[in-house]
Amino acid sequence: MSTPPHRLKTKNLNTRKRPAFDAQLFLDSAGVARKIVEFPRRATIFAQGDPAKTVLYIQKGRVRLSVVNATGKEAIVAVLGPDDFLGEGCLAGQPIRIGTATAIAPSTLLVIEKQEMNRVLHEEHELSDRFISYMLSRNIRVEEDLVDQLFNSTEKRLARTLLLLARYGKENELQKVVPKVSQEVLAEMIGITRSRVNLFMNKFKKLGFIRYNGGLHIDSSLLSVVLHD
Repeated sequence: MSTPPHRLKTKNLNTRKRPAFDAQLFLDSAGVARKIVEFPRRATIFAQGDPAKTVLYIQKGRVRLSVVNATGKEAIVAVLGPDDFLGEGCLAGQPIRIGTATAIAPSTLLVIEKQEMNRVLHEEHELSDRFISYMLSRNIRVEEDLVDQLFNSTEKRLARTLLLLARYGKENELQKVVPKVSQEVLAEMIGITRSRVNLFMNKFKKLGFIRYNGGLHIDSSLLSVVLHD
């Protein structure tokens, strides 16, 4: 008997891991051309249409990726955090950025030129393994997001998004305080109205799944919303 798509999604949310990557070791490697750039909250890291010449690695903070269509409608496609890469499309021949990256928390990024990234992927096996694992993980995430949109209720989609923002399942740890993300951003991420987000957030708060105290605190019990049939 086959497993329903939504069951596959929640199973991946619980168990998926990525191998550890020692960013400092990479930074200290001899001959690696790189620079570290700090971005304040709301700063644009790169804009849609900019030349795609670098790959970026997030050391600290949160970055929102968004796309604007021809009619001016914006869609948020991902929120990335520490140990994530962005801008990797240039390695596959993308000449310009197809979206905009914005810091939603004070962020520190390692910036590597395209040619340098290609070189170290061939010469630094640890980085190469980490990067391949990341790309496979990103593809799985895209598939899970599609399944989430097709099969799950808006309440489950919001719960799953909050758990992902809290890095649930990463190294068996839950980051209990989520960097500030507005309800408008959450609404755009899961495709519902802000009023619906507010309704479910109030419900989660009453049930003890989340609380506000110097930030948004996520309790691991929120997973019960995702797993509930």
